Amino acid sequence: MPSEIPLSPVGRKEIHQLEYALLIGALFRPEVMEALKNPTERLTWLDSLAVAAAAVARDKAKMPIGQIADELGRTEATIRNHITGRTEAGKLILKTYQEFAQKGVKLEVTPIAGEERIKELKERLKEIASRLKAIEETISQLAEKL
Repeated sequence: MPSEIPLSPVGRKEIHQLEYALLIGALFRPEVMEALKNPTERLTWLDSLAVAAAAVARDKAKMPIGQIADELGRTEATIRNHITGRTEAGKLILKTYQEFAQKGVKLEVTPIAGEERIKELKERLKEIASRLKAIEETISQLAEKL
């Protein structure tokens, strides 16, 4: 059952809901997907996006910057940079938040393997199952002859 994602959270549960929605929404942005292809930058990107999402969610809940920094284990400067969009991760999270505010929270996730690929794999699986059945029949016939 889908739940409402509050854009102005009150309480821990709502802060976490917004935080996770922002992170997921940002992760599936084309520019982020492209950046994550680089394995040397992947961990840094993921960490920055997670911190930015957490910072923005807490900022929208009207938490003081010092408290956000303490909770997230980052400096106040880092938190300020994320929530004002001075970091690339902050920009992407804020862009995601603005889209949520304009269009509502919609998290549409495209399967990694597209429908065409899934169809191909199902056909291949049927083919393999058919071959396996033929092999089992051959083994059974050979066993009878022995």
